[in-house]
Amino acid sequence: MRNFRWFHLLLLAFVILAIPAASHAQVSVGISVRIGPPPIPVYAQPICPGPRYIWTPGYWAYGPDGYYWVPGTWVMAPEVGFLWTPGYWGWGDGFYVWHRGYWGPHIGFYGGINYGFGYDGDGYEGGYWRGDHFFYNRSVNRININIIHDTYNRRIVERNFTRVSYNGGRGGIDARPTRQDEMAARERHIDPTREQIQHRDYARGNRAQWASVNHGRPAVAATPRPGQFNGRGVVRANRAGGPYRGYNQPSNRNTYRPNNRYNQPPNRGQQYRPNNRGYNQPPNRGAYRPNNRGGNQPPNRNVYRPQNRQGGPGRPNNARPNQNRRKAPPPEKPHGPGGRR
Repeated sequence: MRNFRWFHLLLLAFVILAIPAASHAQVSVGISVRIGPPPIPVYAQPICPGPRYIWTPGYWAYGPDGYYWVPGTWVMAPEVGFLWTPGYWGWGDGFYVWHRGYWGPHIGFYGGINYGFGYDGDGYEGGYWRGDHFFYNRSVNRININIIHDTYNRRIVERNFTRVSYNGGRGGIDARPTRQDEMAARERHIDPTREQIQHRDYARGNRAQWASVNHGRPAVAATPRPGQFNGRGVVRANRAGGPYRGYNQPSNRNTYRPNNRYNQPPNRGQQYRPNNRGYNQPPNRGAYRPNNRGGNQPPNRNVYRPQNRQGGPGRPNNARPNQNRRKAPPPEKPHGPGGRR
């Protein structure tokens, strides 16, 4: 029995060691929140400081006070032939989950997010390795050809123009990993370098980087090197990528909102509203209204009304009452012959 238990423990340890350490970088989750990140701000790219620097785009990280912007920056590749796969926020099980970026020989899945500068949502068009030299695409990168000579110019067609910064959920990017992305996820990976971690921590310590302060337009959008938040080459965001409300409820114009006039839905043609003119009746001119002129009768001229004058039910008698008539004088009595007494 004891030997059987030890066999299971050894088998479990073997399985854990057999899983490539790099594969954890693809599914590594740093944090999960219920509130989606703001759109990606609009900013320019700093000039590449030298050869073998790889562009790592900026992103929204999450801290105790909400989201803050980690500036895009140029990072020296940890190994020759390695490329950077950016991290991304993905919706799942009622939360936004952060999938951490990693270094690897091929670009993997990063949520279909258009980070710009060669990262248009699928793969990377900013450059490639040839031996121990990295060649930069000048159409998407700012390169000083007097310093970097390994360049080329290839125009790319962007397929995704949105600045949404998360995958899945309401309003998110609808993208799924391809077969090539899944193959890249199984390759050997390297976690973010120490300079990248420090770069993120510097951003978290700068209150101007928090979305609650900058409203989606960070003070430092990109830097020429990790951790360089001041000085020459630091780039400020041109504008926010879009409105940000700070909650996961998109604007819905069809949703019912109370009408402060009568606390009724704003439907002028069908919903009942109290009539404050004098009767608590709907505003229908053809409907019955009390007649206060002479009786509580509907205003219908053809309806019979009783007459207070004398007369039968036929033609009304316009004669005055008898008590108002003058009495006729009595007839004169006849006199004797000759008309005299």
